Amino acid sequence: MARLDIEFCGIRSPNPFWLASAPPTDKAYNVERAFEAGWGGVVWKTLAEAGPPLVNVNGPRYGALLAVDRTLIGFNNIELITDRDLEVNLKEIAAVKRHWADRAVIVSIMVPCQEESWKTILPRVEDTGCDGIELNFGCPHGMNERGMGSAVGQVPEYIRMVTAWCKQYTRLPVIVKLTPNITDIRFPARAAKEGGADAVSLINTINSIMGVDPDTLTMSPAVGGQGTHGGYCGPAVKPIALNMVAEIARDPQTAGLPISGIGGIGSWRDALEFIALGAASVQVCTAAMVFGFKIVQEMVSGLDAYLDDKGFSSLAELRGRALPSVTDWSFLDLNRVSKAVIDQDKCIQCGRCYIACEDTAHQAITSMRNGRRHFEVKEEECVGCNLCVNVCPVTGCITLRDLAPGEIDRRTGRAVSAERLHWTAHPNNPLRKGA
Repeated sequence: MARLDIEFCGIRSPNPFWLASAPPTDKAYNVERAFEAGWGGVVWKTLAEAGPPLVNVNGPRYGALLAVDRTLIGFNNIELITDRDLEVNLKEIAAVKRHWADRAVIVSIMVPCQEESWKTILPRVEDTGCDGIELNFGCPHGMNERGMGSAVGQVPEYIRMVTAWCKQYTRLPVIVKLTPNITDIRFPARAAKEGGADAVSLINTINSIMGVDPDTLTMSPAVGGQGTHGGYCGPAVKPIALNMVAEIARDPQTAGLPISGIGGIGSWRDALEFIALGAASVQVCTAAMVFGFKIVQEMVSGLDAYLDDKGFSSLAELRGRALPSVTDWSFLDLNRVSKAVIDQDKCIQCGRCYIACEDTAHQAITSMRNGRRHFEVKEEECVGCNLCVNVCPVTGCITLRDLAPGEIDRRTGRAVSAERLHWTAHPNNPLRKGA
């Protein structure tokens, strides 16, 4: 049996599945239920400094983007950080950690960008016996308007400064949670490492407005006729998160920095993809809110079965295995040629491939043969773009076939070369050496 236990910047956990800092980790009751269901760790919902608790709206806090069958595609929230008293949270964190010593308990923190505020709260959090802290530099709504959250995460100099403060005032591992609302995720990650961060977690939610009510012509959801931008998460953000995780994992300046992957994880397969691209742990929120805490049991059993099937003895052997396949466009093989192939036994004659290709791509699919409806690829026009594969409703009906070296590409009339050709050496590249 493969081992799913992990050590993340010194924090041990029986499996890599952690609940992200969010409504599901707001209180001891929720966290206890999560640990009973099998979660390996939690990041406690973001704490604020002592004083009057924050006030959340008592109205719609969530919005959803749904498919026609009401499957949730994306999720939006405008909920702020904890609105519970700091003292209550600290007592509950200490109690939970005592009862669940084998689970990872990380505490998310957000206070004003002032050294004294961090110096004051960090020892109190450390006294709970928690395993680490996560600096919330990502919230895109509410708190950023007060100079916190993504207002810090979008400025590398602030990230470096606050991280250095935290490393000075606590012995706990410091995880920096990064905002995706930035042009290049590598710069804040580099700043976190320069400030002494033990790890980074990403992505936090993406700035979003979910829509407009066509009857009232007000944004939706709204409170008393008005709404605000919120944080977007759920399955739709996974590709964005995977890209940002990979960017940090393969950046020489952040090499070796542990990553906790977040964003659209709802199955063991999603977790596998994050880990294969360099993440050491994964955090989940939306899937737990939609399906409940027991979803982790399928995640654990599925990932365990996958590792056994592939012959991995631990998650460490899987981590980063997909990174060598990630490169820049300039280094893709321009001599590789693929053609679409339609399996006539599986084809249901719906015509979606034909319409998509005819209207928006390369007119590479026929629609008739001998006066009858029939769909077939015209190799002399096909560029292997994969559009037909993606729009076909039948799994495995349309696939791509790589032409073998020496085989004639009917579109160009030339034989396929076995030599790898990159844009950097392409004769049409005006910047290539010797051009």
